This record gives sequence, structure tokens and C-alpha cells, in this order.
Amino acid sequence: MCGIVGYLGRETAQAPLIDGLRRLEYRGYDSAGIAFHEGSKFSMARETGRVNNLAESVQKKCSPASLGIAHTRWATHGAVTVSNTHPHLSYDDKFVLVHNGVIENFGALKRFLSDKGIDFASETDSEVLCNLIAFHYSELPEGENRFVDAVRQALPQCRGAYGIAVLCLDYPDTMIGARRGSPLVVGLGDEANFIASDASAFVGRAKEAVFLNDGELAVLQANDFRITTLEGQEATAVTHPVDEVSEEVELGDFDSYMEKEIYEQPMALQNTLLGRFGDDGTTSKLGGLEGHEDELRNLDRIIFVACGTARHACMVGEYLIERLARVPVEVEHASEFRYRNSPKAGKSLVIAVSQSGETLDTLEAVREAKTKGLLTLGITNVVGSSLARETDGGVYQRVGPEIGVASTKAFSSQACLCAMLGLALGRMRDLSPMDGQSIVEALKGLPDLVSEVLQKGEQIRELAIKYSKAEHLLFLGRQSLYPVALEGALKLKEISYAHAEGYPAAELKHGPIALINPDCPSVFIVEGNELSAKTIANMQEVKARKGPVLAIAPDGIEIPEEAADDVFRLPDAHEVVRPILANLPLQLFAYHFARLRGLDVDKPRNLAKSVTVE
Repeated sequence: MCGIVGYLGRETAQAPLIDGLRRLEYRGYDSAGIAFHEGSKFSMARETGRVNNLAESVQKKCSPASLGIAHTRWATHGAVTVSNTHPHLSYDDKFVLVHNGVIENFGALKRFLSDKGIDFASETDSEVLCNLIAFHYSELPEGENRFVDAVRQALPQCRGAYGIAVLCLDYPDTMIGARRGSPLVVGLGDEANFIASDASAFVGRAKEAVFLNDGELAVLQANDFRITTLEGQEATAVTHPVDEVSEEVELGDFDSYMEKEIYEQPMALQNTLLGRFGDDGTTSKLGGLEGHEDELRNLDRIIFVACGTARHACMVGEYLIERLARVPVEVEHASEFRYRNSPKAGKSLVIAVSQSGETLDTLEAVREAKTKGLLTLGITNVVGSSLARETDGGVYQRVGPEIGVASTKAFSSQACLCAMLGLALGRMRDLSPMDGQSIVEALKGLPDLVSEVLQKGEQIRELAIKYSKAEHLLFLGRQSLYPVALEGALKLKEISYAHAEGYPAAELKHGPIALINPDCPSVFIVEGNELSAKTIANMQEVKARKGPVLAIAPDGIEIPEEAADDVFRLPDAHEVVRPILANLPLQLFAYHFARLRGLDVDKPRNLAKSVTVE
């Protein structure tokens, strides 16, 4: 959730930290704060709201310094107030800390420290951790490693997840970072080092990145760094060029990142597909599956684990993989999977899907699956992410950075990769070469079809204008278009705050039809197959009850005039790419719907891009 960035080097820390916070603001924008080590004291500025508020405050409250840490917050413990904003200063003014994650036993730790006479200035679990480090420091004898030893003693007492950066007044040339369950990456530059929750914070300033593993601690100086375990054993630092793990992100001519990322989808999908087809033109070739062919060929079932939009992409995959490979597929909420004692018998594959590769619920589901001895694969967009490192194999989406909180191009890529996985598994099992060839041709043609749909964006904007006063909407589809209905409803909820629900179209008569009235539009996603007639019948049931109907339908499917108020046409296409095409107008509809209400589509209230807490 929250964004962390720390800097120490030869230049003043103000510009690298503020710039880093702006790049990380998509991770949390309730409040932001910064602290500088000025030699004899820490200077701090903290403000609720956006990073721009903080940038103005820093000029007034802080002096130039070459060592500092900063934070942009998505609130967990404690309301959105200045006192709860990071960084947090310890009771003795010797430590300052920023923290991402949740300390589950902070209540017990707070009582322990209170009994020692320590007072607290906030409601946060993060201040408890800062004071715990300060307490252990006060108990240790003076020495070169006193700072590191205090951190090492405090962290094992914490139950939960953390990514931290901490400074000590007595060590004006040192910054310490540590992680468990929450991402943290070290950036290495020329006479300057960084620590951040995301490598995008130091793009253009650092040359290499080192991703910390759980249970690792980094000790940074301007010209040196060292990574150890919490127990003090040396750990291997694997470096990655920064241009491999993150890219410069500019808005260009677009008004928002969400709009930009919607219109980037033709190129994003082209990158997803590039070099991933077999030479014979009948199958897909996914490098992350190499070495697991025998296991995949003999699978008894596949279990997808994911959250939110990624889960909807997996649900598309469920229909496609069962259709193409004829292997049973289950799609689990990652947050539920780890707490269930579901049967794991047979040859099962667990596929975890997360754009960031840092979604905590999804990572914990992977860890549970590995505990049970199951093969795990990952689909993620971020090189070096925890998901990429912890699964047995996997596939990168290759769609470039996704900054908008409401996921768009990542969904299309994930659904595309699920189709490619279904094709690969099908050809390993019993899918014919002719069927494989038709699917390959459909996938190769997908970027052009996406461009064709996006060129009709003005038509979608006009539809959004027509329906923008609605406070309740239904989204309905069948088979692989049912998860598209769920995703369409989620997008609208996320960025416009209107109430929307997704259902299988056939479930209309089993309850949702009670909601139909002239003020509740229904968006039907119509199939390009024999089920279209049934969905059209559902549309007519809505119209009979005076409910407005917007249909998203392929060319060639006749929609009776009395069945819909408006029809948006999609190009006729193969079933493996229909869900991706059908989702595009729903993304644009949600985007324009929210903009018409004057809302910030990139930073919707209460949401953050990467959910790294439970």
C-alpha cells in the first residue's frame, strides 16, 4: 500500500525524495511526510492529502540535508491526521521511521512500552515499531553495531508484515531498511544509495536495484551497502539494471494515467504476445513453463489465486482453459485460499496472478500451496517482484508500468496470457493442430482488433453522458463474458463511486430483476454464439419492466429494436479474444462516467494500487 523512499548521497535529499514520492503516490495518497537528518536533530514535515501539499511545506520547515526518508500513506491504523502521518519520531527523538505493512501485535507491544514509561503521539502501529527500536537501543551498550543490533532485536518481536526505512541520530551516514511481507528494494547510484517500496522511485538516479527477500536487512551508506539476514548472516545481493525493472512514466497528451493506459493496450498486448508462439504456428510458447511439460500434461486440476481485477482475468481463464485443455479449473479469492483446508489431492497446479507481484494475499496463497507441495506458477508484470521470485515458474506480462489505480491494460494482458496458457495446455493434451492454428491467428490479430474498438471511444463517451446520472447499474454476461460483467461493475465502482453489480445474465430472474426500474440501467455483454438469443431474451425482460438497456454486442448479432436502448458494436472475433474486446468499452464507459462527475480517476478514494496488507 504505502510508498517508502529513502536517500543518502552527495546531493541534498529533498529533490530525490519529493520526486520519489510523486512516483509512488499511486500507492497511497491519504497523507505524506518527510524527515531529514541534520546532524544534531531531525527536521520533519508532514501533511494530510497529496504530495504537492508536502512539497510546499518542506520548503518552510526543513533545511537542506543529504540523508532523509519519506512516505506517502494509505491509512490502516489510525485516521488520516498529521499525527498519524509518517515518518514517526521515537519518544527520545533518536529515531525516525517510515513503515509499510501491518504490525498485528502492536497492541501488546504498545502496552509493554507504555509500562516502561514511553508515551505515544499517534494511533499507529508504525510509531510502536519506532519506539520499540529506540527502547532496545537504549538497553544496548555503545558500539559500532548498536543501531543495527537494535533493529535486529526489535523486528523479531513483531508479528505481521513490514517494509521499513529507519534513521538514527547517532549515525548521520547510515540508513537501515528491512522487509517481511512488504516489498523493499535498494537502489545503487553514483555516490548515492536509495531504498524504496518500488524501483520507480529512483528511476533516472540509480543504476542498479537489489530486491530484498523476506527476513533481510539492508545497511546503506552513500558509497556502500550490505545485506544480511535478521540473524546477521551475510545475504547474496542480486543486482538488476534499473531500466529492466521500471520505466520512466510520462502522461504525454493524456489527461490521466487511466486514459493513457487504456489507449496503450494495442502496444501492451503486442508486447505480451511477442515471441510467444511456436514455430509451427499451432501453439503458444511460454518460457516460464519450460521444464514443467510432463507435470502440465498430466494435471488433474488448476487452481488460480488472485484478487480483484486479476481474479476476474483468471475467471476468463477458467472458461478458456477448460474449453481448450479440458482440465478442471478453480478460481479462488487469494485472501480465502490460505485459510481454507480444501482438498489438495491429485496433480494440482496453482497459478497466482498479480500485476505488481507484491499482493500480500496472493503471495501468502502461493506460500500455502508450496507448503502443500503443489507446483506454483506466477503471472506478473514486475520483474524481480516477490511473486516472480517465489513461484516455481511464470510469465511476465510485459505491458509496462501501470500507474492508474484502476487496472486496465493489466487485465487485458492477464486474460490474454490465460488464453495462451489454455492453448499451450490444450496442444499438450488433445487440442488439434487446426484448432491451435485458428487460436494463434486470433491472438496475433488481437492488437489490431483492440485498436479498432478504441477508435470508437467518442461513441462510448456519448453513452456515458446519457447514463451518467445513474446511481445503480447492473452488468450482465454469460460464460467467459460473466467475469467481464464483474470487471465492468468493479471499474465503475472503483472510480465513480456509483453502485454497480455484475451477474451471469441467466441469474437475472433469481433476484436481481427486483432492482430493475427506469433509473437502473442494465449493461448486457452479448455473446457471439448460440447463447446470444438467451441473453437477448434477458434484455427483453428488463425492457418489459421499463429498465434502460445498453448492449455490447459483436457485429452480426441482430439486436431487436425493442430489446435495447443503445447498442455498441464490437468486431466479430474468435471466442478466445472476445472477453478482452468486450471489456474495452466498459473501461472507457467507467472512465468517462467518472470524469463527468469531476472525479480523479487515477486516485480513487480509499484505494491504493498495490495491496500489501491483509
